[in-house]
Amino acid sequence: MEKVTSILIISSEQRLLEVLKFCFDGWGYEVHIYESGTPDIASIKKISPGAIIVDVHSARQTHLEICRLIKDDFFTATIPVIALINKRQLRSQLLNLKQGVDDYLIKPPDPLDLRIRVELAIRRSQYSFYATPLTGLPGGRLIEEALNDKLKNEAPFLFGYLDIDNFKYFNDVYGYLKGDSVIMQTAYILYTAIKRLGNRDDFIGHIGGDDFIFITTADHYKDICHNFISAFERLMPFHYTEEDRKRGFIIARDRTHKMKKIPLMSVTVALLDRADASSFNNIIEMNERISEVKRYLKVMAGSKFMLDRRNQHKDEQAPLTPVFYQKEETSGYKPLGQILLERNIISLPQLEEALKTHWRKGVVLGEVLKELGVLTQEKLTEALLLQESVGSGAFSG
Repeated sequence: MEKVTSILIISSEQRLLEVLKFCFDGWGYEVHIYESGTPDIASIKKISPGAIIVDVHSARQTHLEICRLIKDDFFTATIPVIALINKRQLRSQLLNLKQGVDDYLIKPPDPLDLRIRVELAIRRSQYSFYATPLTGLPGGRLIEEALNDKLKNEAPFLFGYLDIDNFKYFNDVYGYLKGDSVIMQTAYILYTAIKRLGNRDDFIGHIGGDDFIFITTADHYKDICHNFISAFERLMPFHYTEEDRKRGFIIARDRTHKMKKIPLMSVTVALLDRADASSFNNIIEMNERISEVKRYLKVMAGSKFMLDRRNQHKDEQAPLTPVFYQKEETSGYKPLGQILLERNIISLPQLEEALKTHWRKGVVLGEVLKELGVLTQEKLTEALLLQESVGSGAFSG
């Protein structure tokens, strides 16, 4: 049974409370009202409202103070607060409440306008809460909802799960800030590959750490995987020092605390094809199967992807055939940022700042650097002319 969303209304104006309660009851919300007394964080946590509506004009000062307290508390900070404000006092009231209010409407509000504001605010809040902060991609709950929607729909789809091999060792040696850059760029590469080669309604999610998922269709997954892994293999080595890049490994402690040569990061992509409604009944079944495929692949070195076809053939013994990426050692490709660094046109901190904007917003790196005022069009053109042709890489299998 779907959980009913709660709404908390703070006001001492009886007529307004009656109208709002009547409307939100009719729209299927569970309505809670504070018209006297002092609401506190503990009681709000217990109610766990999807949104809070505050009648600023008639609310007491203690009621208004709760707006700020809500935003200061870890467990309630994401609850959207919508203020109802008297038009004649709009400026002074908003300035006083700016720390605790997410949206406002002029009083008296049109009920339908208020409903739309509330629903949009709840949707933004839920996405913000369940999105992964580092990449901004949908996280666990949103991934679960997307998969459940696909499972309810009888249309076939393909589920991909990828993680970065040897990322933990990189993080240990280079630190979490460098590790965050790897995660952000991986998200950007995956997003770019799927938007370029997938379907308009394909889904991308970030489970956390170095684990990502995507949902596409069987006719697009090969192109997506080839494109993503080729870009990953070209770009990820530049997160290492030149010395580590050249020798192809780093020295790090393994799980037994012994020093060991750890290869540079690669990527593993496991895939499931839900060809028809009988393939998988629920997320648990899908998770068990894709985890099995991932474990099978992770013992193999190098970047690779594999589609589990066993359900498709109705045969648990159907062969599993990984597709491996073969590096071209002769490729002299260098990303634009690396060229600008080597020519001392920009500094490493300037590049790192620009890359974060590039990965988060998808703005071309050269344009970001120009906007920051650290690169001229002339220098950008020179660097682009120096940039060598991209090594395409090759796959076997």
